[in-house]
Amino acid sequence: QVQLVESGGGLVQAGGSLRLSCAASGRTFSTYAMGWFRQAPGKEREFVAAITWGGNNRYYAASAKGRFTISTDNAKNTVYLQMNSLEPEDTAVYYCAARRGMGAAAPPLYDYWGQGTQVTVSS
Repeated sequence: QVQLVESGGGLVQAGGSLRLSCAASGRTFSTYAMGWFRQAPGKEREFVAAITWGGNNRYYAASAKGRFTISTDNAKNTVYLQMNSLEPEDTAVYYCAARRGMGAAAPPLYDYWGQGTQVTVSS
């Protein structure tokens, strides 16, 4: 059974950095794309970034471009989200997700989801 387990969230001051990890297990993900999403209280879940396992295709939301970097470690079946220059507006629960094929921005297009990790950015 597929499992996605996020880690690396926490409390950080504005301008700081965090690296989120998503460990994937339960199947071969070579033909899958992995996405990071976030959901703040009272808001809809929104796309942050996506990548194919080969790393050749990466996609970013406008809010993430230039500050966040998505990457994979195929040997560890792990996806990372390096977040720099964090702002209070980045405060949310961050979710990892997987779908067959290319990356996509719409949450319903993803088949598997992790449980989420909380990121809190203080001003």
